[in-house]
Amino acid sequence: MKADTHPQYHFIKVVMTDGTDYMTRSTYGKEGDTLNLDIDPKTHPAWTGGSQQLMDRGGRLSKFNSRFGGISLGKK
Repeated sequence: MKADTHPQYHFIKVVMTDGTDYMTRSTYGKEGDTLNLDIDPKTHPAWTGGSQQLMDRGGRLSKFNSRFGGISLGKK
């Protein structure tokens, strides 16, 4: 195996959006760097179960519903 092919694996500090932080090992940056998260599992709707509003004004979704909205597959 070639020497120096793997990135350096070291400790960094990760700061969540609410200000809490923790230490983890990563290949990001260099030893002691800080990674500030813009989106994390505490705030993102994918993990918190938040609702997302679909904004479609005459686009693809409207065209799809107008073409296939009346089709029923099986019993209801």
